[in-house]
Amino acid sequence: MWKYTVHVEGMMCGHCTGRVEKALSALGGVTSAKADLEGKRATVTLAAPVSDQELKDAVTEAGYEVVSIQ
Repeated sequence: MWKYTVHVEGMMCGHCTGRVEKALSALGGVTSAKADLEGKRATVTLAAPVSDQELKDAVTEAGYEVVSIQ
């Protein structure tokens, strides 16, 4: 099991965090995604490998900017 922190810019409200969580959760291999509005990040837990680019693309397509992935 892998855990990543995706730092996201552009989230302004609960609706935004929901969109980020939904976009990340839709990726194969993701078991959970929890966005934190105040911390400007999403914590993603994976059961199977997902590339940083896939994570970034999912958030970007939802309308937000990925600053970094740790």
